[in-house]
Amino acid sequence: MGWGITPFEGNYYIRKKYLVTDGFRINYRPGLCPYKFLYVWLDFVAKDGRKTRNLGWFYFLPNPLFPFIWYRVAVPHFHPEIQVEEYEGGN
Repeated sequence: MGWGITPFEGNYYIRKKYLVTDGFRINYRPGLCPYKFLYVWLDFVAKDGRKTRNLGWFYFLPNPLFPFIWYRVAVPHFHPEIQVEEYEGGN
């Protein structure tokens, strides 16, 4: 958690280098949030070929007041197909 993976409004906004998978694919279905602005939905394609539609989203024209969502993959905090692992900071 922190700048690399930021929780906001019940979702996680993940910088690319902190994303453990490369399975997210843009499906070009657009969306509009009144205060976070324009995004596209992302499908997730597993290594075995299974596809989960609209599992994440990506703000391609984000609100400049929210730098922690800029160009990051966003996923819901609670979803049956998402596993979130939290680690304690250590030396």
